[in-house]
Amino acid sequence: MLLAACVAKPASAPAFRAEGTPIWSAAAFQPGQVVGTWIQVADFRTSGSCGAGAVEITPEAAGLRLAGTLCLAGKAEKVSGLAPLVGPGRLRVKGEDWWVIWVDVGYRTLAIGTPSGRFGILLDRGEIPADRLEAAREVFDFNGYRTEALTAL
Repeated sequence: MLLAACVAKPASAPAFRAEGTPIWSAAAFQPGQVVGTWIQVADFRTSGSCGAGAVEITPEAAGLRLAGTLCLAGKAEKVSGLAPLVGPGRLRVKGEDWWVIWVDVGYRTLAIGTPSGRFGILLDRGEIPADRLEAAREVFDFNGYRTEALTAL
């Protein structure tokens, strides 16, 4: 029993959202509007050296097909396969819930977060202008994210 107390506990992944804070998904999100290539323009991180990722999104009857690599919480992660829609603006990616918390009216910018707060990312179809970056920052803040960790890529 004494030896068990000496075993180091594994470091947990940082949560970028305040625990217990409500998070909202974009109920009016239209999956058919997101076809194409999305460039990662920002993410939440405390460390890590991966750069901007990209993902190709293809809508299908059962969800969105994803193909690419994204920098999630400072670590490059391959994202591929079918992400079923599990609610309005809500996807299941590799067993984890990803919520679209904001999309601009022209479907040029997507803010995606997780209820767990494990990561948050901002995707754009090109170079994001300052006004949409600020709007996304406000949406992340509203959803309980610690925006000081939001890093433009």
